[in-house]
Amino acid sequence: MIEMRHLRALSVLRETGSLVRAAEHLHLTQSALSHLFREMEERHNLPLFVRKSRPLRFTSAGLRLLQLADDILPRAALAQRDLARLASGQSGRLNIAIECHSCYQWLMPALNTYRDDWPEVELDLCSGFHFAPLPALTRGDLDLVVTSNPDRDLKGIHYQPLFSFEMCLALSRKHPLLQDDAKRRWVTPGELAGEVQITYPVERERLDIFQNFLEPAGIEPAGVRTAELTVMMVQLVASGRGVCALPNWALHEYLQKGFVAQLRLGEKGLWSTLYAAVREEMLEQAYAADFLRTARDTCFSHLNGIRAAS
Repeated sequence: MIEMRHLRALSVLRETGSLVRAAEHLHLTQSALSHLFREMEERHNLPLFVRKSRPLRFTSAGLRLLQLADDILPRAALAQRDLARLASGQSGRLNIAIECHSCYQWLMPALNTYRDDWPEVELDLCSGFHFAPLPALTRGDLDLVVTSNPDRDLKGIHYQPLFSFEMCLALSRKHPLLQDDAKRRWVTPGELAGEVQITYPVERERLDIFQNFLEPAGIEPAGVRTAELTVMMVQLVASGRGVCALPNWALHEYLQKGFVAQLRLGEKGLWSTLYAAVREEMLEQAYAADFLRTARDTCFSHLNGIRAAS
């Protein structure tokens, strides 16, 4: 007997490329996921994938089940949405604010998919640069906020983890830090004391580079310059006007084109998690809950270097 949970697990394994990432994405322990796959293999008396292969390789049996998953899972999701619409009504409102401008890279495909599934839901979108979106969420002025800075003191707000990502330092390919050591992979807070930090135009407490890297080490940059667009920030960096910290997935395109170079922030890197914040009562609305699922699934289809949030 083939179960939906088995197909879903196998599909996520293909998507993430490893048992560890797949377990995180499915909110299971690695041992529980391994047990699930062993159960599948014993049931069909066939191996589904080659253990310890890099990249992960599926057997003929695994590929056949993935083919079935590609056929059935989207249809099941569509049926689930149809039932949700029938149960709760098709109309509603989602006023969305985004604190991270580079999030548009994956959010727009998510919105396009969502519009097809929920055509009667009114969608509105705004940037959270110039006001505090989380208090506006509690007041009901907004319905969803994409943020990496959850305010746990606000009551009645649910923070849905979307994915975890690494903040990296973008710098000119001719930057002295790279000229001194061509094999350099990371930078210390002290090495940024003489640099101009290029940031989005938001308060320091909403920027990981300050809150979780420079300020804990007592380091103040030589200056701060702001730009609203990621492409403007990268252009300033490429021109040697400063350095900037951006998510690894936001930098991927510019690194591929050779516009800038990248270093990790600290030897182990600086990791953060992106959340979708909604009022708790919104979770009872099928159209809102489905948007959270759509957004999370779209992330992994469009972004490089992210991992499932714990």
